[in-house]
Amino acid sequence: MRIYIMTDLESVAGVRDFEDWCIPGGREYDRAMKLLTLEVNAAIEGFASAGATEFMVADGHGRGAINIELLDPRAEMRRGWPLGWPLGLDDGHYDALAFIGQHAKAGTEFAHLAHTQGLNYIDLSVNGVSIGEFGQLAMCASELGIRTIFGAGDLAFSVEAQALISGIETVVVKRGLRPGSGDEMLADDYGKRNTAAVHLQPKQARKLIRKGARNALKRMKKEAFGLIPLQAPFHRAGKFRPAEKGGPVLVSSETHPTSVVGMMNLPFNRVPEGSM
Repeated sequence: MRIYIMTDLESVAGVRDFEDWCIPGGREYDRAMKLLTLEVNAAIEGFASAGATEFMVADGHGRGAINIELLDPRAEMRRGWPLGWPLGLDDGHYDALAFIGQHAKAGTEFAHLAHTQGLNYIDLSVNGVSIGEFGQLAMCASELGIRTIFGAGDLAFSVEAQALISGIETVVVKRGLRPGSGDEMLADDYGKRNTAAVHLQPKQARKLIRKGARNALKRMKKEAFGLIPLQAPFHRAGKFRPAEKGGPVLVSSETHPTSVVGMMNLPFNRVPEGSM
């Protein structure tokens, strides 16, 4: 039983903002890396207790956020995807996909440090369904027949994941407090917007992650969940914040006739809104 664990940093319990906690050189970045790695270890412990034997930990945040010296020795760590999407899911015969530290998509109300890839996204949709980083990889996994069974992050992420994948096991480690979408803001301002949150104490968060991962894998063996129904062709639409005040909102539109993975690897063609 082989598990691929995609990681991010923003939605780890205790991680509080971008500037100090999520950017290399920030005064709390090393502490954030430790907190993330310990959450990953808790998930590995839970999965292993339910029968998983191999673990690939994808270091998915910015310039990296896994402290490999603290990582559970049963795991391998992957950093870098030279062939693009599906980020190595197609080269390891994985049985399941899980997420740790995953934040909600851009524009989500009551989310903590929400964004999609960069802070310049307003929205991203596939075949009319608004998705974020979680949805992109989960859709690729579904095309490959790999079930997405578990995710840990903030409450807004949990709601997003459960809406996209019925039956997925989620663990909430914090909850954002800011209403509204922030769609009207420039990227730098949006990055400072969603910092208010209520956090679980990290040891309690890890306890819940350990239990949730174990439960997810036990349920997977008995229940049919974890795959997103997909229907070709696949159309991707992006909407991006202006580069400066008064500038145009940019949009993109790309289509692949047969494959989500193929669509995700298409370059974005960004043009001013209304010009398409």
